[in-house]
Order: sequence, then C-alpha cells, then structure tokens
Amino acid sequence: EGIQKIHEIKSNIEKSKLEAEKAEREGNLNRVAELKYGVLPQLQKDLEGENNKLASLQKETKMLKEEVDEEDIAEIVSKWTGIPVGRLMEGEANKLVRMEEELKQRVVGQDEAIRLISNAIRRSRVGIADPNRPVGSFIFMGPTGVGKTELARSLADFLFNDENTLVRIDMSEYMERHSVARLIGAPPGYVGYEEGGQLTEIVRRKPYSVILFDEIEKAHPDVFNILLQILDDGRLTDGQGRVVNFKNSILIMTSNIGSQWIYEMNKENRESVMQKVNDSLREHFKPEFINRLDEIIIFNNLDKEQIIKIVDIQLNILKERLQGKKIGLKVTTKVKEFLAEKGYDPHYGARPLKRTIQRYIQDPLALQILEGIIKEGDKLETDLDDKNEKIIFKKL
Repeated sequence: EGIQKIHEIKSNIEKSKLEAEKAEREGNLNRVAELKYGVLPQLQKDLEGENNKLASLQKETKMLKEEVDEEDIAEIVSKWTGIPVGRLMEGEANKLVRMEEELKQRVVGQDEAIRLISNAIRRSRVGIADPNRPVGSFIFMGPTGVGKTELARSLADFLFNDENTLVRIDMSEYMERHSVARLIGAPPGYVGYEEGGQLTEIVRRKPYSVILFDEIEKAHPDVFNILLQILDDGRLTDGQGRVVNFKNSILIMTSNIGSQWIYEMNKENRESVMQKVNDSLREHFKPEFINRLDEIIIFNNLDKEQIIKIVDIQLNILKERLQGKKIGLKVTTKVKEFLAEKGYDPHYGARPLKRTIQRYIQDPLALQILEGIIKEGDKLETDLDDKNEKIIFKKL
C-alpha cells in the first residue's frame, strides 16, 4: 500500500510539472504560480512523508521474504480454491474438538443446539457419516431473536474463518412455482440463462459455505425436490448442465412452525412441547425430507440472565471499536441490567438489543465525541441518572 501511494504521488508530480510548463507557454501565470508554489511543494512534502513511513516499515519487517513458507502457499491455494486459509493452516481435528467452546462464546443459551450441530459435523469430518451428503443439514426451530441466524453466522466463521461464507436465502421469495428455477438457473433459451442460479452459482464459486434457507415453510413444494437431491447426493445440476458439488457445504433451514408452543416451553414441559412441534413439522413436510436431515433443533427461549450475557457480548464489540480510538469504556452491572430490561421483548427475543445499545450508549457517545466532551485517551464509566431513565458517562 505504501509503495502504491509513492507511485501515485510521483505520477502526480510529473503531471503537475507538465501542466505548469503548458500554463507557462500559454501565459497563464496564475496557474503557474498555483502549481509551482502550492501544489508541487505539497506533493513533495507528501512524498517525503510516505518515504519515511516506508523506511520505518522496512526496519520493522522484511518487505520480501527470502523463502516461500507454508503461510504463503496456504494463502495462494486459498485464493485459487476458495478453501479458507485457517482450514489449510490449522489441524482440523484440534479445531473440531473445541467446537462447542468456541460457538458458546458467541451464542448464548443454546447449549443443546450447539452440541447437536457439533456432533453432526464431527461425524461427517471423521468419515463415519455418508460422504456423498453435505457436511451437515439441520432445521432450526424457535421464535425470532433466540440466536438461530447468529448460530449459523458463528458456524460459518468457525469452520471457514469468514462470516461471508454464510449465504442467506429468503424462502418467501420462492413461494411461486415459476420462481423455483431461479435457484438453479433458467434453462437454455430462457431469460437469465447466462446468469446461473442464485443457489448453484454461489456454491459453485464458494463450495465451502453455510447456506441458510430462511423460513423454509414458505417455499413452494417444488423447492423441496431440489433440496432432496442435495440432501441425497450432495450435488445439483444447474440450468446450464453443470454439476455443482454441495459435499463441503452445510445446509440450515429455519422455521417458525410451532413457535406458539415454544414461547411457553420450560424445563417441566419441554418434552411435551418438543413432541407437539415435531408433530406439527411432520404435518407440514414430507417424511422423506425430514428423514434426510441430520438434526431437528429446537431453540430455547432466553431468560434475563442470558440476555445480560448477550449485552456483555455486544458491549465487548463496542469496547473494541472504542479502543481503536483510544477510548476506554467500563459498563456497570446496573447499566447492563437496564439495557437487558429495555432491549428484551418476549416476542422478539434479543433482536431489539442492538437498537437499545445504539440508542442509550452509542448515540450519546457519538454526540459527545463530536462535541469534544469525550476525547482520545479518556477512560469512561457508565451510570444511570437519578431517574433511572438515561445512561450517563463519567470520566475516570
């Protein structure tokens, strides 16, 4: 990056010199003075600054390695194949052993869901599951805001070292029969033939992906014929006749079926609620589809203690951002409880939490930074005002 900037500045210096000569020939003395005494000296100053930065960087690290090492090879192979660098560099066995521990750091209150997913993926990776099927296939069931999408995102980040390997497909867009072709691409002679399918094209380019089919119950029945083929053979033929391999992908389907019972689920009635939800699921989906899934996972409702843990996770993300601005932030237990109370809704789970943190912490913080009240190097502690309605910031 530093070398590129130096090249750009040198190029701008040459252009400015040529422009100054041209202006001199044309008698445009104002422009000549502007270039010679304004633009060019500033460019020379910028060039000197970039050269100093580059010299400093070269002292700290070698610009060029004398030998190609494992890391360089992994980086290049990753770019060619779409296989994440972490999978090439780190022993997968070690990674899978600590899978639950890693996922629990991001997803709160869903230990059973994490355990079931981890077991299914380990079965696949050690080679005792069917090798011709995707790495894992799951239905996530439960009300909104309990961590279904967050677990899918965390899984993508854990296995493939990149949250962007999560592909989200909204199945409400595939309710009509004619829309199903968009998943695999239009056949020859039809509009959109060259574009490829919305599902097949993504997996063809990025075979290591977590594919999230959101609200699967809304999809047209023909979609399930496509999914059955993937679950059975681990591959799918697109509209252009190309075979797309899903054997390194993970399929996750979310559903709100039975949410009315899951809302009321607790330790005492868990078994009966799960039975009702499973019965409802079997009424909606064909047995051959359900039997091909690795796990049907019912997500728990979140209690206040778990909401506070999620508040902690969200605040830690904010603290990291503030550390980049050299501002320290300490949040008291009282404030965390206040945020948990304001940010939790029984019908929306933890979903409103981010907005609550934005409203009560990020917005006033941003304003005070702009006003110069909070500056670089400040250490802050949060507290509630006298009416317990507003969060205030104190400098330590």
